Amino acid sequence: MTINAHAKRLGALGGLLAATAALYLWGMDASGWANPYYSAAVQAGGQSWKAFFFGSSDAANAITVDKTPASPWPMALSVRLFGLSPWSILVPQALMGVATVAVVYATVRRRFPAWAALLAGAVMAVTPVAVLMFRFNNPDASLVLPDRPPEARRGLLHLDRRDRGLPQRGRLPARDGCRRRSRARLWAV
Repeated sequence: MTINAHAKRLGALGGLLAATAALYLWGMDASGWANPYYSAAVQAGGQSWKAFFFGSSDAANAITVDKTPASPWPMALSVRLFGLSPWSILVPQALMGVATVAVVYATVRRRFPAWAALLAGAVMAVTPVAVLMFRFNNPDASLVLPDRPPEARRGLLHLDRRDRGLPQRGRLPARDGCRRRSRARLWAV
C-alpha cells in the first residue's frame, strides 16, 4: 500500500469520526439533564467515591442503579473534572459513540476494503437508535462499546495488518481463550 492511499484512508476515517462527533454533539443541550435517574447517580458519583464505585444514585450509597456499576463511571469522572452540568454528563456518551464507530470501522476493515468499513461506520453512526443512545445519558452507550471483540480492538491499532492474530478455522488463539475464560469467571462471580 502506498503512503498516499494510507493517508487517504486515514483522512476518510478522520472525516467520518469528525462528522459522527458533530452529529452526536450538535444541540445536545436540548436534552437538559436527560434521564434524571442516571443524572442523580452521576451527581452522586461526582460527590462520593463510594457512590462512584458502587453506582449509587445517592451520595449516601443507599440505592444503586439498575445497570452495571461501571456504566455511570465515564460520566461521573467528567463531572469530577468539569463540574456538574448537562454537557459534562452527556459529552462522554457522545465520545463513546464516536469510539464505537471507530471500532466498527476497524472490525470491518480487517476483512473488507476501506470503502466497506467506512460504509459500516457511517451506517452505525446514523442508525436512529444509535443516535438517540449516544445523545442521552442512559448507560446503554457504555454497554455497547466494550462488546466489541478483542480482534477489533487490535485492528483499530493495526489498520495495515488485517490478518494478524485472527483465529484460524474458528478456533481462538490460546491467549484470547484464556482471557475469555477469565472474563467468564468474573461475570459468574
